Amino acid sequence: MSTDPDASDAFGVGGRDAGLAFDALADPVRRRILAVLSESDECSAGELADRITTVGRTAVSTHLRVLRIAGLVSERRSGRFRYYAIEPGGAAADVIALLRNLFQSSLGEARSAAESAAGHREPARREAAG
Repeated sequence: MSTDPDASDAFGVGGRDAGLAFDALADPVRRRILAVLSESDECSAGELADRITTVGRTAVSTHLRVLRIAGLVSERRSGRFRYYAIEPGGAAADVIALLRNLFQSSLGEARSAAESAAGHREPARREAAG
């Protein structure tokens, strides 16, 4: 996992927590776990292990631990069972904010480039028409 505290500060959000979240999101099994959790309010570790068939139960537990440490999921214990849910605040909010800033910045640059290109083409059209 990333140890660079400034790894995701390029857009003024994030820091170490967002860096851990991005590291956690890099794994396809963890992304699949998050997808399963997004379909329901909460799932037990056993339910998740039943739905994630690409790895064994122990690996699912390990991936859940990484997601919890990264701040992407919360854990609730009830007796001998553990229930997991997506954690909407914290690192997840940092990741969403960073991606929003990244894409808004990129979209703004693309819009400016398109408007600039359209402005350069407009006089040529007028000359051709005249």
